[in-house]
Amino acid sequence: MKAMNVGLLGIGTVGGGTYAVLERNQSEIARRAGCPIRISVVADKDLDRAARVTGGKVRVVDDAFAVVSDPEVDIVVELIGGTTIARELMLAAIAQGKHVVTANKALLAHHGNEIFAAAYRAGVMVAFEGAVAGGVPIIKALREGLTANRIEWIAGIINGTSNYILSEMRSKRVSFATALGDAQRLGYAEADPTFDIEGIDASHKLTIMAAIAFGIPMQVDKVYTEGIARLSPEDIRYAEELGYRIKLLGITRRTPVGLELRVHPTLVPSTRLIANVEGVMNAILVQADAVGRTLYYGAGAGAEPTASAVVADLVDVTRMHSASRKHQVPYLAFQPDQLSDIPILPMEEVQTSYYLRIRAYDRPGVLADVTRILADRQISIEAMVQREPSEGEDQVDVIMRTNRTIEKNMVAALDGIEALASIVGKVIRIRLEEL
Repeated sequence: MKAMNVGLLGIGTVGGGTYAVLERNQSEIARRAGCPIRISVVADKDLDRAARVTGGKVRVVDDAFAVVSDPEVDIVVELIGGTTIARELMLAAIAQGKHVVTANKALLAHHGNEIFAAAYRAGVMVAFEGAVAGGVPIIKALREGLTANRIEWIAGIINGTSNYILSEMRSKRVSFATALGDAQRLGYAEADPTFDIEGIDASHKLTIMAAIAFGIPMQVDKVYTEGIARLSPEDIRYAEELGYRIKLLGITRRTPVGLELRVHPTLVPSTRLIANVEGVMNAILVQADAVGRTLYYGAGAGAEPTASAVVADLVDVTRMHSASRKHQVPYLAFQPDQLSDIPILPMEEVQTSYYLRIRAYDRPGVLADVTRILADRQISIEAMVQREPSEGEDQVDVIMRTNRTIEKNMVAALDGIEALASIVGKVIRIRLEEL
């Protein structure tokens, strides 16, 4: 039984995990795949590390393009990251007629349309389960398990670093800066955490899920993206008092006038399962017409959780590598000539509910002015709490929860409220979803 030869590009955290999982479970994997799957060559700039991880059992080179052009390599696994050299390597592998497996969400979000088009012309597979939510098999669920369904919406905690920070802020009553420092000390956050805390990483993953769920091209440039860096412990505490928890969610929803694509902090009822996902874990909630609501939960990052997804892709590719293109699962679930041009709604047209925290002087008539401005924009108040001023202070926090309204109406209302002489500073606004 001929083995499938894999060329592994990058043997860092995920690459090392992939090698370890394949080595440890090779017998089980071969029984499932129908033939052995073995890494025959590894490309990494750090040759000493590569030799150490592989124990000298595998050929190691420092030229990734040499692996791509190696006639003995059947499948190329790209785990280098980034969107420049990785893109060149993937396109080169496809041009050589090789199947490709990747966990590179940024590459797919930005260049997936080009990569999938090239792969379709070459008749090869591109598999990317590890690109979203690590070891959680959400890509396979959306692309295959839910294929009978019309998917209505997806809401996901898809960045473990941000979820850890928010969990720490809530449970330990600490500031964002303190929780971020803890995340960096524990290795959950990078030295430069921008991609995680500003929602960029989540926007890449949401782009991929939306493309599969709705049969649209990758459109990362149309994702509204807002991070968690400006959240305060006060808002997390007030949200909890109202029966909500704040999570950084990636949300995509089908509406009569287009698709929503948005990443931002969101109040979620504390009774929802997804609101109780803590630490670095990921969870994705999918609403579909036939099956209803399903939840996918697990480790969203890490060496072996992500390696689990990469190896699962290797097994899928091995099973199907000799099948004709018409028998292969389409890259984005829908046939390439059946992708839709459904418009993406700009954020100002999205409807949602809101949590508002207004800092105001403790004077008569202030609430009347605020509610009048909201009413003028057809925004109704669902609940309101006024905090007692601290001793010696003449300012209070007013907490409001609104009914659903269009974002542009809320923006206009907040401009009017902030212009009032009785209002101190900016109004804190966080979107709210009942899910």
